[in-house]
Amino acid sequence: MKKQKDFPLNIKISFHKITQLYRRQLECETSTISREYIEKMLNYVAQFPALTEGIESGEDLVKYKDPIKILMKDLFPEILSENQIKAISIPFHNVIFNSTARFREILKEAGEDYNLSMRNLNEDLDYIFACIMILNTHYGYDIDFSRPLYYDIPDEKGIIRHYRIDLNSDFVEIEPTEQAIEISDRDVDSLLQNIEDIELWKKKFPPRSWIFKGFTIITLTDVTVDDAISDLKTTLLQRNTSGKEEVEKFEEIFKSIYKIPDLRVGFTLYNEQESCFEKMGGKGTNSFILNSESTLDCRAAMGDDAYEALMQQHTYFSISNIEQYTKDYPDNLLGKNLMERGVKSAILAPIAKNDILLGVLEIASFRKNELNSVNATKLEDILPYIVTAVERNKTEYENRVKAVIQSECTSIHPSVLWIFEKEARKFIKDLDEDGLASFKDISFENIHPLFGQIDIVASSEARNDAIQRDLLDQLLLIRKIVDEAEAREKLDIYEQVKFRIKEFEDELSQSLNASSEQKVFNLLQREIRPVLDHIQKQTPRLKESVENYRKKINSDTGIIYNHRKNYDEAVQQINRTMARYIDRKQVEAQKIYPHYFERYKTDGVEHNIYIGAALTNDRIKPFDEVYLFNLRLWQLSTMCEMENRFYQVQENMPLKLEAASLILVYNSTLSIRYRMDEKKFDVDGTYNARYEIIKKRIDKAFIKGTEERITEKGKIAIIYSNRKDEREYLRYIEYLQAKKYLGQNVEMLEMEDVQGVIGLKAIRVDVLYNMPGEDSSEQVITYEDLINELD
Repeated sequence: MKKQKDFPLNIKISFHKITQLYRRQLECETSTISREYIEKMLNYVAQFPALTEGIESGEDLVKYKDPIKILMKDLFPEILSENQIKAISIPFHNVIFNSTARFREILKEAGEDYNLSMRNLNEDLDYIFACIMILNTHYGYDIDFSRPLYYDIPDEKGIIRHYRIDLNSDFVEIEPTEQAIEISDRDVDSLLQNIEDIELWKKKFPPRSWIFKGFTIITLTDVTVDDAISDLKTTLLQRNTSGKEEVEKFEEIFKSIYKIPDLRVGFTLYNEQESCFEKMGGKGTNSFILNSESTLDCRAAMGDDAYEALMQQHTYFSISNIEQYTKDYPDNLLGKNLMERGVKSAILAPIAKNDILLGVLEIASFRKNELNSVNATKLEDILPYIVTAVERNKTEYENRVKAVIQSECTSIHPSVLWIFEKEARKFIKDLDEDGLASFKDISFENIHPLFGQIDIVASSEARNDAIQRDLLDQLLLIRKIVDEAEAREKLDIYEQVKFRIKEFEDELSQSLNASSEQKVFNLLQREIRPVLDHIQKQTPRLKESVENYRKKINSDTGIIYNHRKNYDEAVQQINRTMARYIDRKQVEAQKIYPHYFERYKTDGVEHNIYIGAALTNDRIKPFDEVYLFNLRLWQLSTMCEMENRFYQVQENMPLKLEAASLILVYNSTLSIRYRMDEKKFDVDGTYNARYEIIKKRIDKAFIKGTEERITEKGKIAIIYSNRKDEREYLRYIEYLQAKKYLGQNVEMLEMEDVQGVIGLKAIRVDVLYNMPGEDSSEQVITYEDLINELD
């Protein structure tokens, strides 16, 4: 038996107390047979004085195995040995002996390598509990230190079975040694106040200062299902239960419940809006109903019987022999999907709340009849917890959807969320108190605005050019088909169609107007389509030509969509890249000082920034004008980087577009207000509206006395009106020239007055670009070199 030096109790296995109880029973026993039995037993045991004096070694336990068994016969009746899981044990030690046949069988199934040990043993805590046992037993205190004890033992299939331990300490005596310290009430108060101070407990109860004489009896109860349900509750309470680790844990729980080592668990969501099944998101999730599909119509996925049970009656549907099921219902998709996964028997359980189906729990076995309608009833104690968890996850998912919509569609920027939360709390308070509430307008005063945009140059011309080329390509394809048909069959209608095509080609070649596309569409539908239908019937060769043509046209519009597709995809890719880039950079900018930020995708990307003391709820870091200067420098350098990204993303695109960038420097503060109807911030008041007017008109403005736009490809235009701002930005430009963001060519320009906007000036400076494929900022080139490189 293992000695434990660092322990308050010196353990001696003694049967002194039980022999005393037998002697007392002998004094009052009236049955002659019982008296003779007790006398003989006591006389026999008396031959082994070590049993009452105390055994301290494992060898002696083996030596006295037979007399111990005889002494314990009443407590361990042989007739119950096959069913009771029972043994003699020593508290706080993994020592058992005199176990029942059922206990020995359980340990044999666990394997030779298994080492019996209690769950969650903790030496420090065990030391303290031993001390509390001394206080209760010797000093008469009633300190509750009970805790559930468990053994986790694998069975012959490798499934972990859980056994609760019931402990009987009726046969225990505790005595002090000479090293024992007398404990006062004050000591007890101090000890209970410092349960985690192990050194204090060891000071009051030195190691091996008390003697434990006796034994305890443990009785095990198989609580595998109860423990599995408890684990299931814990797992379901955790967030992200669709993660791989959580799913694996989920399967382990069901393996314990069904005693099937390779059992698999899946789950399929029910989308009520679409009336279909769909896979749950997250890695590791499994759906046997859907197999490789992401979504399926409910009836098509299940068949009539399963549909009736799960969807309408909300009851279990089990298939004990899937192989036979697929033979009986060869067209049933559910059976096919299960067979493809190697499943031989399965239970499908509806997860429903208030008669509304949320999803289907799937339990699958790879052996027939292992899952059936009988053991499907095991789920009755489990499903309520799963229903609650699925309902919670569904609510959380819907909240995530709403959060995404808010983030992507009606954004409340984190920098100003504090004031909206403040108003929301006030709104709820007013509503609770009076039943009436209104959400007050949110406004901020003395705010510094920053505006910038990177725009696709001549986007309308590029789009029109793409439309024109698509229409001309389509007319050319039709003309070739008509030429081929005319060579085989001489009809005047072919000549007339070619004449009409030539008319439209000439018109499109000269210009494209707003009605051009509609005119071509009408031509195709009214005049050319019947002719093509006729040509398609003539010969296999002509049929193939017409079919190839029709494959190239867009089924919705009837128009070829090649060049426009290239244009639209290029614009989308550029805008997506630009937007993501500035969003990432914006995270860094917020560290300069919290500020409001929003960006929009048009034919390019534009952004608004507002910064000022009123926008922040930060009293630790008050607003200073230095943060405004820092943010302006950040904006200018970020625009240079976005120019580079604009061209880098086009490196492998069939269509090449060009960009022009501008920054508006506004030298006055303004007030902004959150417009509830538009769900966005805007300037507040007539005076501040001038800022919005300038924003809308400057990108189309000309240099004074010329027909040249202020914005130009390969350059950044910085629009301003104040000499102080000019000096500030010239310093930034000089700094970024040193960093090789900007070129040496700096133009100082005056802008043509436009309606409502006069006296504006501009600094226009060349952007330097990184060589395509180069990471080093040292390898920089001009705009002209960049275009040559891309071409």
